Amino acid sequence: MQTFVRGDRAVEAPDAAPAAAGPAAGPRAVVARAGGGRAVVLALAVAVLALLVLASLGLGVRAIAPGQVWQALVDPASGVVDHQVVREQRLPRTLIGVLAGAALGVAGLLGQAITRNPLADPGLLGLTAGAAVGIVAAAVFAGVGSPLASVWFAFAGAALAAVVVFAVGRGEPVRLALAGAAVTALLVPLTTLLLLRDVAAFEQLRAWSVGALTARGPEVITALAPLVLLGLVLALPLARRLDGLALGDDVARALGQSVGLTRGVASLAIVLLAGTATALAGPIALVGLAVPHAARRLVGLGHRWLLPLCAVLGAALLLLADVAGRFLAAGELEAGVVAALLGAPVLVAVARGRRVAGL
Repeated sequence: MQTFVRGDRAVEAPDAAPAAAGPAAGPRAVVARAGGGRAVVLALAVAVLALLVLASLGLGVRAIAPGQVWQALVDPASGVVDHQVVREQRLPRTLIGVLAGAALGVAGLLGQAITRNPLADPGLLGLTAGAAVGIVAAAVFAGVGSPLASVWFAFAGAALAAVVVFAVGRGEPVRLALAGAAVTALLVPLTTLLLLRDVAAFEQLRAWSVGALTARGPEVITALAPLVLLGLVLALPLARRLDGLALGDDVARALGQSVGLTRGVASLAIVLLAGTATALAGPIALVGLAVPHAARRLVGLGHRWLLPLCAVLGAALLLLADVAGRFLAAGELEAGVVAALLGAPVLVAVARGRRVAGL
């Protein structure tokens, strides 16, 4: 089944009926719904991500040919500078971009689905800021420098921010957005204040605090990648439940679903994904907002396709931001800054739009 929007009401129609798409879904989504169009879109997104991975490994101040990149990955030679650059610098950077981007893309989709708020994403709801405060506070007050140890403080900060935002917002889209903005406005300067008061913590977290993919090493990827995978494993089975939730709480209950369980598991996945992404790459904004809206335009409203596509597009967007940042300034511009620049037009478009498909 595929969920569509007609007027102000969400309805379901068979996957084989692309003509049932409401105008809110956009004409481009109709093409993707015909036959195996969604699978083609997902395959193309994976291909684009593969090209961006190759670009991330090969492009930069020192350009490295694709053949050398491949050799560095499968049969590195000792003493070859290009191989050392690929394996020791660019490969960890690329993996962090893929993991953090996928986590943020899926977390944004889950947040929008359970709140039915088109502006919901880990950054705008205060979760990213909460995770960042947790990591910085752990470094300043407890001397915690290990990313694996600090990730638990990130989870605690994100969870606390989520509790505050949802308690104030009471499930209403406008209240949630305002509560998230207020919490973020409070926590971001608090993070900066804590960093400025502790020189050692500032030096340790300076690059991380602006969303640089170079701030963590290979051992961090090994430690935190399983947590991202766990968050995705929690999220993917929720596809049918999220489709039911899009019809409204009463309809979802009539279909035999536990609305509280769905929101609880989704919230756990959001905290896990947002906290781990923040521990990996720093407080990166707007990726979780832009990616779900782009994915809906490509494959419609069914979460069975949206969840994997958001993971792929989130990774691709963050890698694109990182690669672009290597050439936009005389030095490098951090991926978090470029990602915000790319996501800002989406935020403006969503704010100006009268209706957003599926929400």
